[in-house]
Amino acid sequence: MVQDAWSHQTVLLNEAVEALAINPDGHYVDATYGRGGHTRRILERLSERGRLTVFDKDPQAVASAMALAAGDARVRVRHEGFRHLGGLGPASVDGLLLDLGVSSPQIDDPERGFSFRHDGPLDMRMDTTRGQSVAQWLETADVSTLAEVIREYGEERFAQSIAKAIDRRRQERGAFRTTRELAEVVALAVKTREPGKDPATRTFQAFRIFINAELEELQQALEASLQVLRSGGRLVVISFHSLEDRMVKQFMVQHSRHVVDRRVPFAEPAPTKLARPHRIKPSETEVQGNPRSRSAVMRVADRTEVPA
Repeated sequence: MVQDAWSHQTVLLNEAVEALAINPDGHYVDATYGRGGHTRRILERLSERGRLTVFDKDPQAVASAMALAAGDARVRVRHEGFRHLGGLGPASVDGLLLDLGVSSPQIDDPERGFSFRHDGPLDMRMDTTRGQSVAQWLETADVSTLAEVIREYGEERFAQSIAKAIDRRRQERGAFRTTRELAEVVALAVKTREPGKDPATRTFQAFRIFINAELEELQQALEASLQVLRSGGRLVVISFHSLEDRMVKQFMVQHSRHVVDRRVPFAEPAPTKLARPHRIKPSETEVQGNPRSRSAVMRVADRTEVPA
């Protein structure tokens, strides 16, 4: 078994697995394996005939998943993001879980560059085997692009000031290489911040979301869920910030409404694709034991009847 130096507490572990309403002989997908907390709990509910497909972009997570799959024939591992869910085939899945955000091992490992609390390479890629790091992107991104990314993905009101400060730093001292270098520049550009929140929080979030195309991938995965879920299958999504949760909420609401074509007023409304969307938050006990769960929101919806 692959071991991590940093532990991970799975958020909404029991609630998410209960929300999947598992059929022991069914096919389920953990689209963000992480360190396998939800995966292992799902496997406890599956029979020998059940199947579980796991996705992850992170090479360390994939190594952990492969070690699990080596001893359990029910598990299939895909080293790719959940934008590829559509490759599973139409109406082939009984339940789909997406646990969004960054795992504790990713945050706590300075070498990954996700955290402003630890000095390390300014990377932030979920998949370190491909793509551009934040440090590489910052070498060429202009001020207007920087400000737009920080504003849109970080919901940061000081976006323009931060972008200009980053540009000045590049001109004076060259390219950024470490998380501490970036965090220090951002801290000087942010005039005020909520009590207990580091000035760099929103900027680091923005750059991570942008460099990994997280919102674009989430939208693709949500659309694919309508294709791969069987009738009565469950879609379960855990979000950790407002941009993700807003997207999930709007998607579930949109597809749980009857749509009337106003050009044909007497026609039957288009059938809904999702039903019974609802929201679940971590308990106070969980938040006390794992403060990183505080911002989590889980949304659940049923796939309605899929046309034959």
